[in-house]
Amino acid sequence: MKTLGLTDWQALHGNAFRDVRVLVTGGAGFIGSHLCEALTSLGAKVVVIDDLSGGDRANLDGFGPIEFIHASILDMAAVQRAVAGCRYVLHQAALGSVPRSVEQPRLYNDVNVTGTLNVLEASRAAKVQRVVFAASSSAYGDNPVPWIEHMPVRAKSPYAANKVADEALMSAYSNAYGLDTCCTRYFNIFGPRQNANSAYAAVIAAFAKALIAGQRPTIFGDGLQSRDFTFVHNSVQANLLAMRSPKPIMGEVLNVGCAGQISVNQLAETMARAMGREDLKPVYQPDRAGDIKHSYADLAKISAMIGYKPVVGFEQGLKVTMDWYRTVIPAP
Repeated sequence: MKTLGLTDWQALHGNAFRDVRVLVTGGAGFIGSHLCEALTSLGAKVVVIDDLSGGDRANLDGFGPIEFIHASILDMAAVQRAVAGCRYVLHQAALGSVPRSVEQPRLYNDVNVTGTLNVLEASRAAKVQRVVFAASSSAYGDNPVPWIEHMPVRAKSPYAANKVADEALMSAYSNAYGLDTCCTRYFNIFGPRQNANSAYAAVIAAFAKALIAGQRPTIFGDGLQSRDFTFVHNSVQANLLAMRSPKPIMGEVLNVGCAGQISVNQLAETMARAMGREDLKPVYQPDRAGDIKHSYADLAKISAMIGYKPVVGFEQGLKVTMDWYRTVIPAP
């Protein structure tokens, strides 16, 4: 299912990417595929490298022509081949999931840190104009909200630590080698094509799967924890604006969110009501290791630096997302 009708990328970006060669690492994944969808609609020449460990080749079906390289970012030769001739690199490839990173910290470090180093080295050699990196709001840990980019990082999981290390690498490559980079700290991105079948599925995906199956959604903790849920088109917009920035960004960290707070209890109630299953009250389980209590993005810096503002609100995005899950998750 395409989601282009929700956001008019042409009106926002015109011909800025026409015939521009862009590499999207992890392009067959959730966020990566939405970047590919927008870029192909804008006439870009899109290259994807993905080992399909978390993505699906079918996520790219129906878009414009895409050069697809089936390989891991740990395969340096494949990364070099993918980067060749690209003006921009959108580095989305990573192992996600805070709980899984707690279980497999060495694997996460290998893919998320060493893999990022490979992408930077290949980009430097290929003289890429800018690398935009998918950072994570998990870097803030238990800082008081709203979260502002100058706050100290407080990683509470190996996954968060990986992302913080990658931010440092981005800054180092800008300062040591002159490779321009940007770190977009995503806040709880959701939308169509987010996998609901993983044991580590993000909360909206997990709730949708449970409700469609007629099961009570599971909440870890008391449900009072809140998130700045951000529809995926907002992360796409941030990446497109970051690529287009006329000024060097030099490894700066930029929050990508909607500047809103919704509790997990509120989310469960809203989704159950939308599905007509208000009888399916949540089941509560103990807190998970590495989870944070609240997230909330301050957007002043990203607005000032690259002109970002959300293009799709939470309610509109949630409706589109739930409609999509209804089409792909079989009802009992």
